[in-house]
Amino acid sequence: MTTSPTPPLLAMKGISKRFGAVQALKDIELTVSAGEVVAVVGDNGAGKSTLVKVLAGVHHADSGTVSLDGSPVRIGSPTDSRDLGIATVYQDLALCDNLDVVANLWLGREITALGVIDEVLMEKESWSLLRELSAKIPSIRTAVASLSGGQRQTVAIARSLIGEPRIVILDEPTAALGVAQTAEVLNLIERLRDKGYGVLLISHNMADVLAVADRVVVLRLGRNNGDFRVADVTSEDIIAAITGATDNAVTRRAGRGSKDTL
Repeated sequence: MTTSPTPPLLAMKGISKRFGAVQALKDIELTVSAGEVVAVVGDNGAGKSTLVKVLAGVHHADSGTVSLDGSPVRIGSPTDSRDLGIATVYQDLALCDNLDVVANLWLGREITALGVIDEVLMEKESWSLLRELSAKIPSIRTAVASLSGGQRQTVAIARSLIGEPRIVILDEPTAALGVAQTAEVLNLIERLRDKGYGVLLISHNMADVLAVADRVVVLRLGRNNGDFRVADVTSEDIIAAITGATDNAVTRRAGRGSKDTL
């Protein structure tokens, strides 16, 4: 007796989105399994940001389906996305520089007891969460403005984990970071994978992608243009898919074969 394969944690099928005359996404297919890092790469205008916003509930797809554990779901708003266990960390991080780490982690979701904010419990839970991620933050009562870029990214990711999501979307998490800070964030991504999260990584940095991703999905002009296992591909193969170098007059003639023979 054969058993049916386990469905992926997240599956997008036939996702299309148009803005007036601009076709931002066309029949996109994408899967992410639990404990897997999937990188989405592509040139500017490839559709990466639109894809993230569809999953985050900011945009509603014109067609196609999104499934979790094999069951179709509807994502009509950011609240829907969050309630389904999808957490999104945008490139701008959306942190309040004048507040400390604890206040940023719990902003809008403060723990209360008898109508009063429970600072002691929030601090305890903050330390627990940051220790779980092996975060290198000197004090959770430090103002976010005084933290390094890597530490700020860690706070943003830690905040996204409150509410116990299953899928974490990271939009350019290492952009504008130094070498040491980038290494810190990449280590954090690996820890998310090890803890069983499905991680969707949006990045332009090929070195970062090859360092932590299990698979790479390439978007080009709003369409799928490659789905590679990192263990089986080179950076040159991925770049060729991003730029469309494999789609030219020579390859098209070769693909037509004998039909071009006189």
